[in-house]
Amino acid sequence: MATAGVADAKGTGGTDKMAALKEIYNKLKAEVLEDHAVEITNESAVQWIDRMVDYNVLGGKCNRVLFVIDSYNILKSADVLSQEEIFLACTLGWCIEWLQAYFIVLDDIMDNSQTRRGRPCWFTVPQVGLTAINDAIILRNHVPRILRHHFKGKPYYIDIIDLFNEAEFKVVSGELLDFIITHEGRKDLTRYNETIYRHIADYKCAYHSFYIPVACALLLAGENLGNFGDVKNILIEIGIYFQIQDDYLDCFGDPEFTGKIGTDIEESKCSWLVVQALEHSDENQKSILFENYGKSDPACVAKVKDLYKELNLELVYREYEREIYIKLIADIEAQPNKAVQTILKSFLHKIYKRQK
Repeated sequence: MATAGVADAKGTGGTDKMAALKEIYNKLKAEVLEDHAVEITNESAVQWIDRMVDYNVLGGKCNRVLFVIDSYNILKSADVLSQEEIFLACTLGWCIEWLQAYFIVLDDIMDNSQTRRGRPCWFTVPQVGLTAINDAIILRNHVPRILRHHFKGKPYYIDIIDLFNEAEFKVVSGELLDFIITHEGRKDLTRYNETIYRHIADYKCAYHSFYIPVACALLLAGENLGNFGDVKNILIEIGIYFQIQDDYLDCFGDPEFTGKIGTDIEESKCSWLVVQALEHSDENQKSILFENYGKSDPACVAKVKDLYKELNLELVYREYEREIYIKLIADIEAQPNKAVQTILKSFLHKIYKRQK
């Protein structure tokens, strides 16, 4: 997930900050590798896990880690966080990244994707193949071990466990909904609608990538999540906006720039663009969509993209982006907590009008 840039924590330069994050990552990875070394007692297997974790957890830009530490820093209003505070915030952020790695390894297999973050998907790497399924399960099992090691005994430990469990439940539910709806959509494209789309975007993206980092920061700061229902709703809406951006870039983005080859049309995905096309097209245009959507033939894909252009979906997207920004700013400024306002605006501005 690329963003328009992440603000540095107070008193910390960007380069130093990333080095500190990597140092904490290396410590956490060493701990789980030590667990494996005790249980497996096979050096080759441990080396495989070492390489696999680096390839998948470190493949992104560490934004979820940065979201936690930056949010916590704002909530604490401290010039300098203690080493323990930094470590705990970063550890929670890395656990989110570990969870995300688990999700994307399996998602790429299910979608038969070829590239992720500008390089081959893990399961396509030579000698990996469907062993990637077990690798994903290993990544998932690292998370509770890390949390237990560093947070057991903390007053918010159970809340953290609940957050991560809920995140996994939502993502796997979203994956199933995505699969079922895509299967039905291949037979009847009119099954796709705004309500279904928003459910999938919420479950697969918004909750764990946008809400969980802030929820972790709030718990670290001693807050009760029950008092921040509106904040959760705003973050979910920002996350859905992010997914809509992804869908737009899947079709209109440059793969050389985005790092991913778009396949939503070929895979008959319930994307925001096809939902908008169904809403804005006449019967003749719908027939073009029905005849060509979900087919891997480049000529069919080109016809769908031409239809999107004919329907001015790029303009529809720009108008949506303008309206959702205005709405989100108004909702954010209605929040009574100024620190929370700052966090929410930071999240929104990191993705607003992103190009990759």
